[in-house]
Amino acid sequence: MEQSSRSRLEVARARRPLGAITAAAQEARSVRDVGAFGGVFDLIAEIKPRSPAEGELGGSELEERASAYQEGGARMLSVLTEPEAFGGSLDLLEAVAGVARVPLLRKDFLVDPYQVFESRASGADGVLLIARLLSDQAMADLLNAVAETGMFALIEAFDADELSRVTLIAETSPRTLIGVNCRDLETLRTIPERHDDLAPLLSAVIPSVAESGMLGTDDIRRVAGLGYRAALVGSALMRSDDPAVLARSMLAAGRERAAVA
Repeated sequence: MEQSSRSRLEVARARRPLGAITAAAQEARSVRDVGAFGGVFDLIAEIKPRSPAEGELGGSELEERASAYQEGGARMLSVLTEPEAFGGSLDLLEAVAGVARVPLLRKDFLVDPYQVFESRASGADGVLLIARLLSDQAMADLLNAVAETGMFALIEAFDADELSRVTLIAETSPRTLIGVNCRDLETLRTIPERHDDLAPLLSAVIPSVAESGMLGTDDIRRVAGLGYRAALVGSALMRSDDPAVLARSMLAAGRERAAVA
């Protein structure tokens, strides 16, 4: 995935040099403020045309689905822009940006500050940064670009060492959230128990987001009870015939459980 990202980066740079993409980022509409995200429990609803585990999830009417997510109370939208495993694109990000009323996250395997400016130019309000892919210097460079654009970052960990590193970064960086993804980046399989294993290490200061592996309201109740203050849900919502109803029920379940945890 990292090499694919770097290949796409070089193609993008050849088409639009850094100066041009930076100018486009500066001219984009104002950033939607992430505000008090995760105060009790919030839902990030994801648009992704394909899942590595489940195949095609849907490639049409995705803007309507994004609107349904918002109708169901999603506090943030996420768009997969990785094309090979997830079927996404920057065109999809721009299309969803056109209907988004809540902050919009670009989810991809970002490796260079250019891609942060590219995200902003395409309508994103925030970007996913994956700790496993980034050295300390690369992470700092990407976060500097995030700060320059006024966006937020969701910094993602997969194991205890990464979570400790991510927590330190997030607690000293503005406009950052912590993500715990139970999808193994090597196999792309989900290990839901990873959310349980890492819950004792969650920050008491920065809201933590449980990512991947949540298929229904029981899964949402479980992570909310563990101390996560948001969940990022993709496949279940993409497969749903009524995503607004499912989003609303997931959000209600999470908030009810978080309120008594």
